[in-house]
Amino acid sequence: MAHACLRRCARPSNNRGVTTADLPRRIAHLDMDAFFASVELLRYPQLQGLPVVIGGRRHTPEDEAQLIAQWGGLENIPLEAFDRLGSYVGRGVITTATYPARKFGLGSAMGMMKAARLCPQAILLPIDFARYRSYSRQFKAVIVSIAPVMEDRGVDEVYIDFTHVPGGQEQGGRVLAARIQQAIQSATGLSCSVGVAPNKLLAKMASEFQKPQGISVVYAEDLQALIWPLPCRKINGIGPKAGAKMQALGIETIADLAARSLPWLVQHFGKSYGAWLHAAAHGQDERPVVTESEPVSMSRETTFVHDLHAVQHKAELGAVFTRLCERVAEDLQRKGYAGRTIGIKLRYANFKSVTREITVEQFTQEAVTIRQIAGQCLRRVPLEQPLRLLGVRVGGLVVWDAAQQQPRSAEKVAIKRHMQSRDLLTLPLF
Repeated sequence: MAHACLRRCARPSNNRGVTTADLPRRIAHLDMDAFFASVELLRYPQLQGLPVVIGGRRHTPEDEAQLIAQWGGLENIPLEAFDRLGSYVGRGVITTATYPARKFGLGSAMGMMKAARLCPQAILLPIDFARYRSYSRQFKAVIVSIAPVMEDRGVDEVYIDFTHVPGGQEQGGRVLAARIQQAIQSATGLSCSVGVAPNKLLAKMASEFQKPQGISVVYAEDLQALIWPLPCRKINGIGPKAGAKMQALGIETIADLAARSLPWLVQHFGKSYGAWLHAAAHGQDERPVVTESEPVSMSRETTFVHDLHAVQHKAELGAVFTRLCERVAEDLQRKGYAGRTIGIKLRYANFKSVTREITVEQFTQEAVTIRQIAGQCLRRVPLEQPLRLLGVRVGGLVVWDAAQQQPRSAEKVAIKRHMQSRDLLTLPLF
């Protein structure tokens, strides 16, 4: 809506009769550079230039207080006092890694035991999500003070509509991107990379071109030279399975994908996905920058240090399961949502994952109800194998009026239409 309003309310920008509505669309994707690791390097400046990974256990204020008492300040901790990745034993995964660590092949979501074999000398730091969220709020506040049409895409990345912002058209958006980069650096001490293009799809790809601390500008006429030579997986939305299928069909690059006709793509990938692939390969993306959006689900999951069996570790699994339901309920209540689709996620010791969900008639944000319905989902999956991961999810969210125990008025009509349009599985809540 904000984007549309800007276009409708535009005024002439010069005496030649050109209005701001005629300006070419310039969309930026801003991605913080190795965000979690960079935040930690502000705390431990002595680790600059070294391979560092974030993962494993959580940081606690008590840990920090003890280190400060021991060394007189975090910046005074000698390198030999830090934990090393080579000594790690467990099932954790890397949350992020510094660029020196990435040169050894380390990266996000890699198992830490595998990473330890690649770079045992890497320094291992605990995770401090509260600190990362704080810095996330800081850098986003800087952005909206300069370019207010911003879409939040997570803790470390955003889309920004440059089209009507001063400097947003200069050098294709490079002038404004540099201004935002410098402002974030001054306010937080952190660096970011920015891609500016005619749409979100190309902007996200461009933001990866010159990391870290780069600015890349792509115009519509650059599609053949800059985009088509890239592997298909560089398109956000083409995952491992689709990528593997494309390779089997002889499609390696985006140029190969663009050469396939729309009917051919629909035949091999389905009507919706095939049409999207055709548009994406030709650099087409009309999605607006959305300044406000509602979450579609909330979830909590945990990976066990050791595999747990449903029979041998029944009490322990039950306690973890209940706590996950409680935490999802706490998230819903704190953020003012309720949901009616409750599901679970399991990952077995062999890494195979399964999910199950049930949609009920009444919305809920209560832990007891979530636990009961999630338990029914759990009874629908085989539990003979040991479990590696367990998760609980609540979807179909609406903004919830806790006092009235009903969705807020703006959602009522949409909910009624939704319920009339599909057959619902109705289950007793208690």
